[in-house]
Amino acid sequence: MADTVEQAARTPDTPQPWSELGLKEDEYRRIRDILGRRPTGSELAMYSVMWSEHCSYKSSKVHLRRFGELPAETPVGKLLAGIGENAGVIDIGQNYAVTFKIESHNHPSYIEPYQGAATGVGGIVRDILAMGARPVGVMDALRFGPLDAPDTHRVLPGVVAGVGGYGNCLGLPTIGGEVVFDGSYLGNPLVNALCVGVLKHEDLHLARATGVGNKVILYGAATGGDGIGGASVLASETFDETGPAKRPSVQVGDPFQEKLLIECTLELFAAGVINGISDLGAAGLSCATAELASSGDGGMHVDLDLVPLRDHTLSPEEILMSESQERMMAIVEPQHVDRFFEICRKWDVLATDIGEVTDTGRLIIDWHGETIVDVRPRTVAAEGPVYERPYARPDWQDRVQADGVNDLPRPATGAELRETLIRLVGSPNLADKSWVTDQYDRYVRGDSVLAQPEDSGMLRIDEGSRLGVALATDCNGRFAYLDPYAGAQSALAEAYRNVAVTGARPVAVSDCLNFGSPEDPAVMWQFERAIAGLVDACRALGTPVTGGNVSFYNQTGEQAILPTPVVGVLGVIDDVARRTPMGFSAEGDIVLLLGETKDELAGSTWAGVVHDHLGGLPPVVDLDHEKRLAEVLVTAAQQGLLSSAHDLSDGGLAQALVESALRHDHGVRVTLPDGADPFVALFSESTGRVIVSVTEDQRGAFEALCADHGVPVDQLGVVAGDQLKVTGQFDIGLAELRAAWQQPIRQAVAA
Repeated sequence: MADTVEQAARTPDTPQPWSELGLKEDEYRRIRDILGRRPTGSELAMYSVMWSEHCSYKSSKVHLRRFGELPAETPVGKLLAGIGENAGVIDIGQNYAVTFKIESHNHPSYIEPYQGAATGVGGIVRDILAMGARPVGVMDALRFGPLDAPDTHRVLPGVVAGVGGYGNCLGLPTIGGEVVFDGSYLGNPLVNALCVGVLKHEDLHLARATGVGNKVILYGAATGGDGIGGASVLASETFDETGPAKRPSVQVGDPFQEKLLIECTLELFAAGVINGISDLGAAGLSCATAELASSGDGGMHVDLDLVPLRDHTLSPEEILMSESQERMMAIVEPQHVDRFFEICRKWDVLATDIGEVTDTGRLIIDWHGETIVDVRPRTVAAEGPVYERPYARPDWQDRVQADGVNDLPRPATGAELRETLIRLVGSPNLADKSWVTDQYDRYVRGDSVLAQPEDSGMLRIDEGSRLGVALATDCNGRFAYLDPYAGAQSALAEAYRNVAVTGARPVAVSDCLNFGSPEDPAVMWQFERAIAGLVDACRALGTPVTGGNVSFYNQTGEQAILPTPVVGVLGVIDDVARRTPMGFSAEGDIVLLLGETKDELAGSTWAGVVHDHLGGLPPVVDLDHEKRLAEVLVTAAQQGLLSSAHDLSDGGLAQALVESALRHDHGVRVTLPDGADPFVALFSESTGRVIVSVTEDQRGAFEALCADHGVPVDQLGVVAGDQLKVTGQFDIGLAELRAAWQQPIRQAVAA
């Protein structure tokens, strides 16, 4: 028999498992104060999942509010929906809008790699769908432990198969992302999934339950026992090797059901029968009912007996906490209900009227004829705890920053430089990722203009005008560890630059902030500094943050991951036919280097691979330069001045030359600038740099454009032959480079 509201009022001293559900003692006391009694079991379940770190952002809210200081305008249009909605929506012109968002599914992907990653994709796709948009592309930013670690061999193949399997079955191209290996992610991989969708302005929908008497319709898959308390509780706990951890069952995805749900929902939108809508992701029915009610007229009545179940042994608490996938909730006017059900039957999508909108200001849920939930919905969805966690710069930070790279042995001869290049090219983080990306369908739907291994993915939005968008995700956790403020800005600057090199104008940001335990003052200091860095950088670049995700408790025992503020940047391009690809494409093209190279090797790939060293200060980010550089690259694409452009980041100039040469098997002859230290010139990871190739005919116009914007230009050499030749230092055949570059991941997964 269910615990009813009446029974809860009569039995105030009944013991309740609040601690087992992840609540703190003071949080449980607060729930009792809000209700004026003890909660029922169902109310306790709802509060526990909705007040979890994953759903309530209780440790991060005080810092995330700073994103609200940023302007609601982008360089191409206004922000139509922002933080607080399922996903941000940006006007991109021609009455088109784009919605995009990135979220984490980290801990579930460690426990069950395939389903954890697959349902991460499914969840972010539904967030985009709930805004009224057709999902058109996905990206994934992945972090794993060392490539040679046994547990990486367990997690990596499953995660990649999950991302590819779900996205491929949905018919969505996976157009970009990252794969990074580092010891700090052993036992706590990161799976961050991004989705982008397209809609017309008038098609925008929001998560609101308005209109007294309107029906609450649950549609999609039936509710099962998979994922009970899944992401909501799981992502709010630290994995502990020495004691028990809360590891609820991971959600199980069905991409074919989701494909039907997508098409059904889009037809429902087109028919004009939906007033408000929400997906059922983390916290399931608890989240959808509470959030829709709290952001609408404030009242809702639901009969839980009407919820379709796959498992009829589920208790009401379990039904409310279940995070079963492929479910949505819609608010529908009574006169539209028959049409709603008709469309759902057409798509073979189960739909059930489970309640209605009220003017009571209460969320009331009944079970077997008795009331088991009676709460003010805002107390569940919007008025949870807000913690001002203590934060302090850790004692070790000064020691880390003082431990620079100046005393590390550096290659001094051409032969040593050549050996270093081969070693870095064949290191896991710089090596070929095609074993991963070949498992993804990058071109389904026919609108993928650029995809991996290009600097950013690009999609055509409108076939007639050729309007398009580009997307990139980036973060160097090593830089963020050395200086979280500068590291977060570096992540934004790199994603911003990766969009710009394709010819798209960067306009907006979504972020996925992955950190250790917020109960550790050092971690909260890293988090606060990263937020400050992003806010200042977004203001300087004119790119609002439209939404995102915070993922805390990414650590095993006392070992936290590197602070990993992944930044996704979206850009707009007026004509995708004028895009700029990354690879050298024509013999005789002139190769130019844009930007300044400094002796900035702390935190670099060279320091990590060759010396297993992480210390010093990361490269300095010049945001004004980044903005001017982007303007040069966008204008050059519009004017058709460039044959190719490629960002310099991990591995520096040497890696950028290798990747540009191997893209289409065109060699390059390079002469380093006069007076330059060859090692620094090749392996420094200074920011704000790009290599481009231009025809001799276009060179003058391009250099004039750079001069107009104050962007330094150096001639490096010419596209020629079948080698990478650095004059006076070394040469390496492309075949040898490709063999070294392709070997590591393929060899590791075959072992």
